[in-house]
Order: sequence, then structure tokens, then C-alpha cells
Amino acid sequence: MHTLSTPGHATLGAMSALIAVLCFSINDVTIKFLSSDYALHQIVLIRSVIGLVVLFVVIMPFEGGFHLLKTRRPVMHIARGLCVVFANMTFFTGLAVLPLADAVAVFFISPLIITALSVLILKERAGRRRWVAVGVGMLGVLVMLRPGAESFRIAMLLPVVAAVGYALLHILTRHIGGTERASTMAFYIQLTFILVSGSIGLVLGDGALSKGGDGMFEFLVRGWIWPAPDDYPLFGLIGVSIGLGGYFISQAYRLSEASLIAPLEYTALIAAIIFGVVVFGEWPDFNGWVGSALIVGAGLFVFWRETAENRRTPLAHRGARR
Repeated sequence: MHTLSTPGHATLGAMSALIAVLCFSINDVTIKFLSSDYALHQIVLIRSVIGLVVLFVVIMPFEGGFHLLKTRRPVMHIARGLCVVFANMTFFTGLAVLPLADAVAVFFISPLIITALSVLILKERAGRRRWVAVGVGMLGVLVMLRPGAESFRIAMLLPVVAAVGYALLHILTRHIGGTERASTMAFYIQLTFILVSGSIGLVLGDGALSKGGDGMFEFLVRGWIWPAPDDYPLFGLIGVSIGLGGYFISQAYRLSEASLIAPLEYTALIAAIIFGVVVFGEWPDFNGWVGSALIVGAGLFVFWRETAENRRTPLAHRGARR
């Protein structure tokens, strides 16, 4: 995506990225908190409706009006939206039973997957050092997954699957270029969320497959219920946070180079650790610290190589991740 590379725009881009990371972190911790009582598709639908209202009332007038909803690339927007929906649904399903920091750390394998998919799909070139970084990041995932150990959880694979969906999102984003506004992209993302989560609700919302209790499966098939009044502020919070977060991250990559913005997204891991400790009492164990360090280190190295080679195409554009 074309960026406006001036010192002022770079500063605004960095500030936008940090605001977006805070919004996404609030969204993650709140959905995990709600996951024991509500179905995932119900949470996502309510969140997206509120997010769309925020977009219409707050962001669209500021950006220039509703004519921005017009696009010549609706198919590409819907394809991107489906990738985000897939990434979100798999990530949040795992988040329901995983420590917050572990899920976020594993999800950050996505920049390395983007590198691999860029070679396989876009026929781009990746040097030996980048492939080494990909290998180091995958090693970090294995450290956190603990395959073969008694503590291994199949749920840990879900953030990896989510990262693949997120990587595909950015592969598609490269075809959009600089033709779309941040608000336009945010609108089609939320619209796709509403259509998909609403459709799932029509099929599973009666709770016929639910057996009660907690767990990943129950999070997916639990019947819809009217939210408790005490939870209204929480639903409002995730709706506002996703509406603002989606807009600000798109603005960040629009205003600044990806080499500056993408590393700032890793501050989400710091936020996840803090929220995990304060809200859920979850401290990362030794494997969690080591695996996180390997994944983050490998991802930052890829971004550094991107900057060093002055590549024209951004490596990452979160574009309303959630």
C-alpha cells in the first residue's frame, strides 16, 4: 500500500499503530472474559454491529462521507474479510482455553508465514537469512506447543492456523495497492463479520448441539442468550475497540512505512502478558518465555531485512485484523 512518508506522517502512523494495538488487546482480553457465557458468533456479531455504528457515526464523517463505501474491488474486499473472519474465529476459539500471552505470541508467527507465502504464491524472493528466521520462528512455536509432552494442547494449533489466515489477508492486500481508504477497508471487514457470524447464528444459535459447560466446542455451538445487563458495557467496549482499532491500524500503514509500524504491533505481546497476569492470573512459564522470544526475534529480523532491502511492498498491513 502506498504510504505518505514524511516525518509528521511517520509520527502519526506510529501513534495510530499504538492506539490500534491497545484497542485490539482490550478486544482480546474482553472476548476471553466473555467466552464462558456466550457463543463466539454471538459475541462477534454484536461486536461488529457496534463497530459498524462507530465507523458510521465517528469515522466516516471525519474521512469525508459515505461515498467512501463505493469501491471498484468488492470481491477483493470480501475475500480479505473472509480471511479476517477465519483468522478471528480460530484465534478466539483457542483463546477461550489458552493463556492470553501464549495465544498472542504464537499468532505472531504470521509475518514469517507471510514471507513463506510470498515466495510460494507471489513468486517473490527470500534470501537465506529470511528462511533461517522462518525456521527460528517455527522452532519457537514448537517450544510453546510441546509436541509429545503431556502438557501439549491441540488448542495451541489454533493461533497457528489463525496466523495462516492473517497471512493470506496480507497477500490479498498487496493487490489493493493505494486505491482504498482506511475507512473503506474497515467497513467491508465489519460487513463480512456481520454476514458470516449472523449466518452461523442462524444455524447454531438455538444451541441444539450444546451440552453445557465450557471448552472450545461449547464456545462454538453454545446457544444465543440475551446478554446480562452487567455485560452491556463489555459488549460496548469490544465494539468500540474493534471499530477504532480497525481504522487506526489501517491509517497507520497508510501514513507510515510498514518497516516502522509492523514492529510496533509486537507491543501487543507486552499488553497480553500484563492483561493475562492482572485479569486472569496467568504467568507465562519457561517454555512460554523462550518460545515468545524466538518468535518475536525472528519476526523483528524479517522486518529489519525488509527495511534494509528497501522493498516497495509492505510486509504487513493489519487492516482491521479483528
